[in-house]
Amino acid sequence: MAHVICEPCVGAKHRDCVAVCPVDCIHPKLEEDQGEVMLFINPDECIDCGACVPACPVAAIFIEQDVPPQWQGYIEKNRDYFALDRASFQAKWGLHGERSP
Repeated sequence: MAHVICEPCVGAKHRDCVAVCPVDCIHPKLEEDQGEVMLFINPDECIDCGACVPACPVAAIFIEQDVPPQWQGYIEKNRDYFALDRASFQAKWGLHGERSP
C-alpha cells in the first residue's frame, strides 16, 4: 500500500513532503521540475511510513485505501507519472499533468 498525492497539491507543490521522505519517492524535485502542476509519489518505492502526511501543508496526501471518492483518479495519475514514458503521460494527463482524473 502506498501513499497518494491528490487534488489539493495541484498548483501548490509545497515540497515539505519531499524533505521528510526517507526513501526519496516524491517527485519532481525542484531540480527535476518541468512545470508539473503537482507532486507525485512513486507507489513502487513508497514504504508507507506516513512521514509525508503531516508535512503536507495542504493535506493532499492519503494512504491509497483512504483516498476520498472524488479523488480516486489520483491513484492512477500518481502511478502513471512513474510507469509511463513522458510522452505517454503527457498524452493522457496533459503537458504538465494539468488534466484532472
